[in-house]
Amino acid sequence: MLVRCLYASRVTAPLDAARVDAIVTQSQRNNPPRGITGLLCHADGIFIQVLEGGRDEVSDLFTTIVRDDRHNGVRLLSFAEIPERRFGHWTMGRVDFARVNASLLLKYSVRPGLDPFTAPATATLALLDELVATGSIIGRAG
Repeated sequence: MLVRCLYASRVTAPLDAARVDAIVTQSQRNNPPRGITGLLCHADGIFIQVLEGGRDEVSDLFTTIVRDDRHNGVRLLSFAEIPERRFGHWTMGRVDFARVNASLLLKYSVRPGLDPFTAPATATLALLDELVATGSIIGRAG
């Protein structure tokens, strides 16, 4: 059974691009054997991540993520069974926020910034879909 897990968190200390890239690289290495795909967004001290794969694999990874001391305030926005993957092209893609127009963020939140804590999970997923459609994702698999 496939599931999709969407969560948000706040970083505990500022992360530069190299640290975020290292997280993505580690995910790209570790996720394929687990059958996990997804996207990671990091901007303004906030992480948004969507994970897709088998229920046990995604649940185990989410448990590990919650314990990671690089962030806190982890909020599960959505966990659902899905008929197919929406983000299956990425072992772990990363959003390039340098390519994102602030008006796109404003379309899905109260302010023109990344704010998954006040937006419905459906709006956050719709934002991720638009980011995919606009080519703002780095790290496409294969």
